Amino acid sequence: MRHHETDPERPTTLGGLLLAAATHHPHGVALRESATGRHVRYGELETQANQLAHKLISWGVGRGHRVGLWLPKSIESVATIHGSLRTGAAHVPVDPQAPAARASTIFNLAGVSAVVVHASFVDALRAAWPPEKASEFPRLIVVGNHSKPLSDNDLSWEDLIAGEPAETIQPVDQPATDLAYILFTSGSTGQPKGVMLTHENAWCFLDWCDREIAPTGHDVFSSHAPLHFDLSVFDLYASVRHAAPLVLIDESMAKEPARLASFLKSSHISVWYSAPSILAMMVEHGQLDSPIEETGKPWLGPRITLFAGEVFPVAPLRALRKLWPESTFWNLYGPTETNVCTAFKAPENLDSLEVPLPIGPVCEPLEGRVVDPDGNDVPTGSEGELVIFGPRVMAGYFGRDDLTESAFFTSQDSRKWYRTGDLVKLNASGDYVFHGRRDRMVKKRGYRIELGEIESALYRYEAIERAAVVAVPSETQGLRIAAFIAMKPDRPGSIIALKRHCSTILPHYMIPDDVRFLPELPTTSTDKVDYPALKKLAENLA
Repeated sequence: MRHHETDPERPTTLGGLLLAAATHHPHGVALRESATGRHVRYGELETQANQLAHKLISWGVGRGHRVGLWLPKSIESVATIHGSLRTGAAHVPVDPQAPAARASTIFNLAGVSAVVVHASFVDALRAAWPPEKASEFPRLIVVGNHSKPLSDNDLSWEDLIAGEPAETIQPVDQPATDLAYILFTSGSTGQPKGVMLTHENAWCFLDWCDREIAPTGHDVFSSHAPLHFDLSVFDLYASVRHAAPLVLIDESMAKEPARLASFLKSSHISVWYSAPSILAMMVEHGQLDSPIEETGKPWLGPRITLFAGEVFPVAPLRALRKLWPESTFWNLYGPTETNVCTAFKAPENLDSLEVPLPIGPVCEPLEGRVVDPDGNDVPTGSEGELVIFGPRVMAGYFGRDDLTESAFFTSQDSRKWYRTGDLVKLNASGDYVFHGRRDRMVKKRGYRIELGEIESALYRYEAIERAAVVAVPSETQGLRIAAFIAMKPDRPGSIIALKRHCSTILPHYMIPDDVRFLPELPTTSTDKVDYPALKKLAENLA
């Protein structure tokens, strides 16, 4: 598949990207689903997004509104993103594997006006919605067959698309500082927090990608990350910016290294982006060294390999480098609040490279500093917290001015610096090297997890007297989450019951891998949980 470049003059907002691609390349393949083989061309995707935008506008949705998205990754979910952007609204994607209680919480916190939702989730969403907020239940557009008739307020995707093609809606003329999307991440208080990202944030990232990573319209992009994960920002918008095909990797295939590797060899994907753990699993279990079935030749990998979200263990990284000798490797780093803010282009020979792989210098036009807890610069080569300033930094946390204020500090020159919470050192080559976190946030398979949120979920199980959660390294999984539980007197502990309880509140990747029951938890002299002692216990039990 080969495509021409789009015009270098870009739209002013993300809402104009699809229209520009469809105008210049209406017959080019826009999306292909790995599971079903379904595909849609840019002209067809534009028609669907435009139909949705018309309906949302007729419902009063526009600038300053939010549109929820609770769908498996699909043609419809991507059309929803582009359609909501076209209205000037921001979209709020939710993990399709999240329990209904979490989806309901996020949509309530974001104050969504409408939700595009899969039919299999509708009843659960209604049941999880707080009764006291029944009047605020959003209007629904339902994808797939629903067993019950829809209410007069709702609409099926099938009926939406079956309507006569509507007049093309031009992208809303809005400032780049308007919100484009809100990504909810784990929160230490037990409640997810919504990271507000603007059109300017996204454009700053996309412009850097074009300058440094240099994707083109001749590429075939992968979409491995789920749409509520910030890695998907590159997949979604870099592909449409260049009117290139985007292959939507099905959620089930995304976690099966053998199937995934086999699919990759025949997919023509030339730009890959995922968490390192996915690549490591393919190295170990995916038989990447076996030849392509159709040709009998070895597969030398994608043209560009991007990874982010966690540390890439050196052994599988070096093995992958040998398997994909012609691929350009980029280690991208950055929290959701900044998207990618530093990047390291790996050399061809990794044998003599320092461990772990550096996260690179700060991406222009951002600026970075390494500071002590008071915000003062530390000496070069000393460990400190990485703070970031520039147009890629979030607008704040939705509805949480208190959290926003605590996430920044103001320097003497009146600039607001975002505190990443990550500890780094600057090496002799001018690259940052990651040295861990300063709080209780960890990353597992690229997902950001506040251990305090898991503890909050556990405390909602009434038989628990005290709970604590720690994370420890794992050779096979990268990281394991261990929960230590002291039950109330005469209340037996059940691992199955606790995990089932967690599954109704937390997304699957936050459910503890190990649950251990103790008569009482170890404490410090001030009766606080002794986390170092529990971590050592978890390491011994692993």
